[in-house]
Amino acid sequence: MANTYTKIYLQLVFTPSGRENIIPVKHKEELQRYTTGIIQNRKHKLLAINYMPDHVHIFIGYQPSQPLPDLLRDIKANTSKFINDKRWLPGKFKWQEGYGAFSYSHSQLGDVIDYINNQEQHHQNTSFKDEYLETLVKFDIDFANEYLFDWI
Repeated sequence: MANTYTKIYLQLVFTPSGRENIIPVKHKEELQRYTTGIIQNRKHKLLAINYMPDHVHIFIGYQPSQPLPDLLRDIKANTSKFINDKRWLPGKFKWQEGYGAFSYSHSQLGDVIDYINNQEQHHQNTSFKDEYLETLVKFDIDFANEYLFDWI
């Protein structure tokens, strides 16, 4: 039987419910390690991750044996439970519905990794909302404003 070979790179982007600035910066490293474990346990390769207070960027080498919606469900459900079990926030944490998933070629790996690793500097000049809308346009994705994230 022939083997199947794939090399798929995806950037995943999603936000807390209401797109609030509530992801705790002081726990960023611990949350990133926890998320890395989720991704690796599902046989994907983490290339970059960066939790900002109001969104997260995850860049992976994606294994198509797991449907993408299932991966995002697993990441969101487990990280929500992790944050809530740790009681990092006063009240219940949850992620907003939906996500962005954007594909890249092998030649773009370095640029995407640098971009994700430098989110703090990037967002000194550009809001997440502007960044996300620009990405949708850049990738020629049809979208309706009423189905985008709840912008506060």
